[in-house]
Amino acid sequence: QVQLVESGGGLVQPGGSLRLSCAASGSIFKIWPMGWYRQAPGKQRDLVATIGTGDKTNYADSVKGRFTISRDNAKNTVYLQMNSLKPEDTAVYYCNTFPRAIVVKGTDYWGQGTQVTVSS
Repeated sequence: QVQLVESGGGLVQPGGSLRLSCAASGSIFKIWPMGWYRQAPGKQRDLVATIGTGDKTNYADSVKGRFTISRDNAKNTVYLQMNSLKPEDTAVYYCNTFPRAIVVKGTDYWGQGTQVTVSS
């Protein structure tokens, strides 16, 4: 069964840090690469970072050098360490499979996401 549960968001000042966690179902985690996505108010959902089953990582240009994606295979959990946060990073952050969201009964499946707000 599909499960994606994000946590760790919050309100931080510019320059601050947060670490997000994503608990994924075992079958999804072990078969597919995983990604972190984000959606700011009034904008489309964009890919932020990915990690493959072999732990190869990739990042959007906007976060390269500031964010780090990792995973714990034993816990079926994916993390996103976010440093040097900027107001433009404000968004709801989601985890999902990559290169596209998992489909359940004909519909893209997304968790509830976790809100990240960067503001003075």
